Amino acid sequence: MTRSKIQDQSPPSATEIQEASDADADFNEKPGNEYDQRGMVRMGKRQELRREFQFFSIFGFAVILGCSWEYVFMSVSDFDSPYWRATSLTYPRSVTTEASRSGGQYHWCSEFAPASLQKFLSYTVGYLCVLGWHASLAGTCYAAGQQVQAIIVLANPQFAIQTWETALLAMAVVVVAVGFNTVLYRKLPIVEGIVMIVHVFGFFAFVIVLWVMAPRGDSSVLTTFTTNGWSSAGVACLVGISAPIGDLIGADSSVHLSEELRNAAWILPRAMVATAVMNYLLGFITIITLVFCLGNLDDAINSATGQPYVQVLLNATQSTGATIALTVVMLILLISCAVNTATTSSRQLWSFARDGGPPFSTWLSRVRPGWDLPMNAMTVSLGVTAILSCIVIGSATAYGVFVTLVNSGLLSSYAICIGCIMYKRIRGEPFPPSQFSLGGAGNIVNAIALAFLSVAWIFQFFPSAPDPTGTSMNWAILIFGAVIIFFTAYYAVNARHRYTGPVVHVTRHME
Repeated sequence: MTRSKIQDQSPPSATEIQEASDADADFNEKPGNEYDQRGMVRMGKRQELRREFQFFSIFGFAVILGCSWEYVFMSVSDFDSPYWRATSLTYPRSVTTEASRSGGQYHWCSEFAPASLQKFLSYTVGYLCVLGWHASLAGTCYAAGQQVQAIIVLANPQFAIQTWETALLAMAVVVVAVGFNTVLYRKLPIVEGIVMIVHVFGFFAFVIVLWVMAPRGDSSVLTTFTTNGWSSAGVACLVGISAPIGDLIGADSSVHLSEELRNAAWILPRAMVATAVMNYLLGFITIITLVFCLGNLDDAINSATGQPYVQVLLNATQSTGATIALTVVMLILLISCAVNTATTSSRQLWSFARDGGPPFSTWLSRVRPGWDLPMNAMTVSLGVTAILSCIVIGSATAYGVFVTLVNSGLLSSYAICIGCIMYKRIRGEPFPPSQFSLGGAGNIVNAIALAFLSVAWIFQFFPSAPDPTGTSMNWAILIFGAVIIFFTAYYAVNARHRYTGPVVHVTRHME
């Protein structure tokens, strides 16, 4: 069926959905409850994916994808601004209940932006989310590959790390991730529960080892700052926001599974708040632990394993076997994070294609009958990750620049979305019915979040030190600008003629 035919069809009525549900043996699994069905009717979309997730499975999904304490450990080399990591964990989303749909931010922009801008803004945000999540998948797979190399170095100190090996390992990880998201997808909610246990017990294993065995610093560690050449500790702290902002990225992950979550409008916002609270607590405890138990920072940064946290553990335990065991735990959790990131990135691409955003939308938006999965979108996610992984073979710097699209792309989508919501609130326009509302506090939360995101976005493009060379320069702004120019040109030439935005379907139904 062509895209034009799909758009010409009227949205499914409640009667049609009920008839389809009665004919489906998995009634309670695929269509969801009455509120889920009403939500799909309101948005003019048919239920194509199975609603496999419930509260604890979607909570575990988001917590594992967030990898809060894991990324704190892995960012030891960026430990000049640990307080930003604590700050970045405090801004969950508050609009999921109003429009629970896999599109997430670009759908909210389409529905809440001014009518004259909704089409272009939602298209822009859709592309930023697609790029950001696929860059995130590549970065997570690459990080998992690095853990494998660290384990090998611990077992064989003569082993020399090669970037091409890291690239191949990253490709292997994404194949595993896609495998879990296809052949084993029906078991994914159960797997999330198991990995959640590893996530929690792994946290205690890491911090207890450092509490008991690592050297302790005194209170001066809380007041001693490294400026890295910047004029003040304040500027250095702002520049150092890039690494810890990773804990904020991914707050929207569970949103993109809203069409696979039962009773999504009620469960999703509560699961997001619970995720933020848990990730904040684990991340903050890890920060304090590392601040006092880090030991010699230069020794950690120059570790032969390529992973500073591994050297911190080795110095604390004085045991290669124990360090390998802890690194294996980290590897398992990062692979699990890659599995969940592959789920999110493919759902974001599939949803955007369903509204005619990217090229080849008709093909990308197909859901294979029986599997009830966006297999084509998943295949593209695998291919994009493999291509990005190849870049590191030629230049690790270039690869790092591409991965910064995670921060710049998703931060931009968050800021634009919140800005649209604030604009609608200021104008006093009505919002869709909500099962979770912050009331008057919502305006304050949105204002604080937008201010924080604006500052974070600006400093994403700063180099790590003043007066950078060609190698140390942060070229992220160049790549980000090129991406913006590309999809804007594509929109002007092609997409504006066929992309209407999700709000068109909502309006048709309401009329």
